[in-house]
Amino acid sequence: MKLPLSWLYEYTKITASPEEYNRALTMTGSKVEAIEYLGEEIDLVVVGKIESIERHPDSDHLWICGVNVGDKTLQIVTGAQNLKGGELVPVALDGSALPGGKKIKSGKLRGVLSDGMLCSFQELGLTQNDAPFAYADGIFVLSEGNCKPGDDIRKVLGFDEYVCEFEITSNRPDCLSVIGLARESAATFSAGFSVKTPIVSDAGGDIKDYLSVSVDSKNLCARYSARVVKNVKIAPSPKWMRDRLRACGIRPINNIVDITNYVMLEYGQPMHAFDYSCLEGSHITVRNAKDGEVFNTLDGQNRKLSSDMLVIADSKKPVAVAGVMGGENSEIKDDTQTVVFESANFDGASVRVTAKKLGMRTESSARFEKGLDPSNTMPALDRACELVALLSAGEVVGGFIDDAANFDPSPRRIRFETDRINKLLGVSLTRDEMISLLSPLGFAFDEDEVIIPSWRLDIELMADLAEEVARMYGYDKIPTTMLSGVATEGRLTKEQKFESTVSEACRSAGFYEIMSYSFIGPKQYDKVRMPENSPLRISTTILNPLSEDMSVMRTTSLPSMLEAIARNYNYRNEKVRLFETATVYLPEISDGKADPAKLPNECKVLTLACFGEMGYYDMKGALEAVFEYCSVFGLSYSEEPGNPSYHPGRCANVYSNGAYLGTFGQIHPLVLKNFGIDEPVFAAEISFDALLEAVSSERVYKPLPKFPAVTRDLALVCDKNVPAQRLTDCIKESIGKRLETISIFDVYEGSQIGAGKKSIAFSLTLRESDRTLTDQETDDAIKKVLISLKDQLKVEIRR
Repeated sequence: MKLPLSWLYEYTKITASPEEYNRALTMTGSKVEAIEYLGEEIDLVVVGKIESIERHPDSDHLWICGVNVGDKTLQIVTGAQNLKGGELVPVALDGSALPGGKKIKSGKLRGVLSDGMLCSFQELGLTQNDAPFAYADGIFVLSEGNCKPGDDIRKVLGFDEYVCEFEITSNRPDCLSVIGLARESAATFSAGFSVKTPIVSDAGGDIKDYLSVSVDSKNLCARYSARVVKNVKIAPSPKWMRDRLRACGIRPINNIVDITNYVMLEYGQPMHAFDYSCLEGSHITVRNAKDGEVFNTLDGQNRKLSSDMLVIADSKKPVAVAGVMGGENSEIKDDTQTVVFESANFDGASVRVTAKKLGMRTESSARFEKGLDPSNTMPALDRACELVALLSAGEVVGGFIDDAANFDPSPRRIRFETDRINKLLGVSLTRDEMISLLSPLGFAFDEDEVIIPSWRLDIELMADLAEEVARMYGYDKIPTTMLSGVATEGRLTKEQKFESTVSEACRSAGFYEIMSYSFIGPKQYDKVRMPENSPLRISTTILNPLSEDMSVMRTTSLPSMLEAIARNYNYRNEKVRLFETATVYLPEISDGKADPAKLPNECKVLTLACFGEMGYYDMKGALEAVFEYCSVFGLSYSEEPGNPSYHPGRCANVYSNGAYLGTFGQIHPLVLKNFGIDEPVFAAEISFDALLEAVSSERVYKPLPKFPAVTRDLALVCDKNVPAQRLTDCIKESIGKRLETISIFDVYEGSQIGAGKKSIAFSLTLRESDRTLTDQETDDAIKKVLISLKDQLKVEIRR
């Protein structure tokens, strides 16, 4: 919520500086996000009067103007064709600054000195809506307001204004208005506060001759109020109204639409204006939409409605989505003659659900969804009609319609328990002191009860009242005390601790952590060559996606990781190692589709990828280092030729004590081509849950060995298609506990060992914990290994 301070001062007189105002309001609970001076980027721009104008001697389109800027007359050259003598224009002097960081200096144009620049409204940060009478392709002629040569253009254009931007919490919709923030400001500074009651001067007639209203969905519409304005004259709003709307971030349109927006900002009550001639049957019905009903909103989009959405309809069709947006079929046009002003109170939950389903969130829906005060509809409606008369925009028809059958105007009350409030806050305030703090906020008192103002829908319990006392008394004044009672100690869960451990392990292995979006586009599945019939293609669809590329919840983390790798590759980074503990979303599948009635299962996947200095075995080593850091042992591997995202023959599944953990390997060249990567990339996808399940809970102390180890190297020849893992397993099984370590240090294929064969060289370390192994024991163990290898795998020792 943006609040121009000049507008605030109409309701309360506060003498604090903007910085003091910021601190004070934040301390009482109305957090000020920022304070902006609208003219911050404009300097040394003044009003000038065209005293003379003549053609440039060396140009057929330039003009030399004599411009009076108050204390002197300057010579300025311009190419604008819309100037006449005696007109007032903005003049950027030598050394001036304009929005966007533009600096203006004196200089020569075709040999003639120009002591500044005449400005268009665009160069001053304005739009055609802000300056409706200005010439779009020329100099901004100042035809509105009282100004004279030499005046600061910031004051003339309404830029001499401080605007405070508030962060309004969802429980305080009353502060989404100038009046609400003025009330808070007055209470904070102990200043006076007053709101004038709108005075409506009608032109006679009876609204019943124009309009009737029926509320069918009373559970979704607590109150519906309406007035009619005839003989409407559509025109731009006056400058003071346009300036205030612009300062609040609202685009001026025309006087009628601007009045509804102005009242919404002032009172916090959204309003809407209908073209009366477009309401068939001169009747308005507040009803639920029909399933499949199509409605064209003001933004030009066709919206398909459902029966749980509330609409405003005439006798034949919807004319607005209640609380969200009006329709093109009843919008205010230049030829509109009669207008119906609507001021209603719709159910907040219904408005929010409707806005989300339709994928549109407006200033109106943002207010309604928080819950508004039903008693505010008539004051806001009267204020709009008062402005109609003030702007000479039409004539108000006598009478009004106010269907409040579902609105209980009786005030809510709660017990005023000062002792409990003091005990809860840890203070010692008297009853009178509390009353003095609460009264400026609109609370009234009746013996031992507090009467809650209608706009404070968030006050329900004694604790809510205590919070009001605390913030107005000052949180900084509440004495510091020790906690009493039993305090709970927050701890990380087992999964959170393990995730931290995994992250530490990956960082220790040289990988950088990334965080990617959980939503991707369906085309990403094609990029990783996922089969058309893969169940992983069935994804949870987002109802209101940011774009097609972010329309589904991912079922695999590989596309997100490869996008990050591709980005780093395009940035010419030579060596990249990335990891992410990514969440994937596996939906419940029904009839070949994601079941919309059930939330998807969220699973975490440890995803790593690298390119540059690392190869297949480097990635395997990095994974083993991560597993060892996480106390995951008993690793084994098997070839995985069927994963289309990985290179066939360079992809493996990894297991811990026979339990599947995940897959790693080299990314398939066709996948890399889809991502625009032209060098090998290695990746791993490890199930976080499986990794956690595989963690060894026992830590066994192993002392340093007292006896020496014996090492042996074996060069073995086997069939080319025999995995090295099978040889390793056979060696481990044959030697048993004496085998301390086993590693491969050479793999060879060539004519010396024959076609279809390969040589794998192993280094073995053997040791006994209680004695030194003899040469005979070592030789016997090696012989046993060779016999087992020959019998089981037809492996021979290389000669």
